[in-house]
Amino acid sequence: MKTLAISTLTICGIEELPGNSAREVTHVLSVLDPDRAEIEAFDAYGEHHRVTLRFHDIIDPRPGQIMPAPEHVEAILNFGEGLRETAAARRTGHLLVHCHMGVSRSTAAMLSLMAQAAPEEGEDALFVRLREIRPQAWPNSVMVGFADARLGRRGRLTEALRRHYAHQIVAQPNFRRWMTDLGRGRELEMAL
Repeated sequence: MKTLAISTLTICGIEELPGNSAREVTHVLSVLDPDRAEIEAFDAYGEHHRVTLRFHDIIDPRPGQIMPAPEHVEAILNFGEGLRETAAARRTGHLLVHCHMGVSRSTAAMLSLMAQAAPEEGEDALFVRLREIRPQAWPNSVMVGFADARLGRRGRLTEALRRHYAHQIVAQPNFRRWMTDLGRGRELEMAL
């Protein structure tokens, strides 16, 4: 993301936020459940620009829950466009993207931002970079699909996501049980 003048990229969960307060975070993208209370950890952060999106981490409709939607991914990409537009005004920056656990929504958001910032970069290379930032990344497939379409990647991002999932179920075998328990078996099937 050097085109955005962001020198440090961090993905984390809510419980990890206090540990990042001294890291000179300049930009935050928060992806939270709709009923989640405001996060007090940001009171300890220095001056930063923060955008908060609220929807559930699901891939199929569930009663009473809000699915990721194209407008959520559009808001993420608008955030990225804002980073690009303000790049000349800063030499460096630290972007922190978080969700509840720092595994699914936040990694899908960061992947979307990286794909937007580097349209020439191959999809598999983007997932390698994502794993370097957050080894336990399991991006929400619905969000990745919306980003793929919006960025004109013509299904290549979704195909690379399949390979990423296949990599992750070998590297992190606990994902099989975890995603099954969360009703995300369709993503496991993508890996096969």
